[in-house]
Amino acid sequence: MSGPPPAKFRRIADDFRTRILSGELRAGDEVPSERALAAQYEVSRPTATKALALLRTEGFLHSVQGSGTFVSDLNVHRRPVDRYARAKRAGRIYSGNERAEIVSAEVIEHPPEHVARGLALPDGSAAIRRRRITWDGDERIEASTSWFSAELAAQAPRLLSTERIRTGTVGYVEEQTGRVARYARDRMTARAAGEEDCAALGLADVNAPVLLVEHIVYDGTDSPIEFAEAVYPPGSFTAEHRYELS
Repeated sequence: MSGPPPAKFRRIADDFRTRILSGELRAGDEVPSERALAAQYEVSRPTATKALALLRTEGFLHSVQGSGTFVSDLNVHRRPVDRYARAKRAGRIYSGNERAEIVSAEVIEHPPEHVARGLALPDGSAAIRRRRITWDGDERIEASTSWFSAELAAQAPRLLSTERIRTGTVGYVEEQTGRVARYARDRMTARAAGEEDCAALGLADVNAPVLLVEHIVYDGTDSPIEFAEAVYPPGSFTAEHRYELS
């Protein structure tokens, strides 16, 4: 049996927390006043006050006397789940100063074994590989590679173009094939950078610690749509998780 629905002020806080973590709201953005928030969500002003107070306590917001309430600088770079949330809300996967540069898009006849396994490819199958660098202003914040079954090339030909796909590759595959992404699985590992990561991220030390995130998206039949590997440089990845303890 599910518990009672969250209090109204928590639902408001959850909404703003999601918008901040997804990048829809950026550091320095002003949030509505208590009066405006109460009108927007059709709640009492004390309820809006409690929502903002909770977000300030959690560090997502800060107030400047005489100026208003603003999104704090959390140094949070986006997890896949946050980018999907933003894509659903805003129809685009990057926001603010973020931009992606697709450095290659090609068919690989013999993908690495762990990629073939992650995509559940039959033996000897080829795969599409898309490599990208993600920037935030002048800073490289992510080097990632997305893999898809080569069979998708006929239905989703833009996967083999270095042109950016505004809604994201998974959203594009959904549009072209009718397959709908239902869930995803992420695995995070810390390791030394290595030469390839240094070249992609502009790092000088091959022993610098980086974060590797393996990300697999599945459709409603539990079949993989995308296998992705993203590497984040030192000091650039922070993730927030909120969960109930009772």
